[in-house]
Amino acid sequence: MKLDLHGRRHYEVDRLVENFILMNQYQLPLSIICGNSQTMINIVQRVIQRIGCSEVSTERYGVFVILKI
Repeated sequence: MKLDLHGRRHYEVDRLVENFILMNQYQLPLSIICGNSQTMINIVQRVIQRIGCSEVSTERYGVFVILKI
C-alpha cells in the first residue's frame, strides 16, 4: 500500500499518516511518499515514532517504508 503526500497541506498530514498506518497495519509493507519537504518528513517521522513502528526503512530520501509495527 502507498500513501503519496504530494499536494497535501502540512496540517492534514498527521491525521492522514496515522489513519493510513493504523488502518492498513496488516498489509505491510506500507510506503509513505513525502517528497523533498523537510517539514513533511519531520511530521511523518513524529507520527511513526508516536505509533511505535519498530522497523522503518528510509533508503530513499523522502520515502518511508514501514516494515513492522
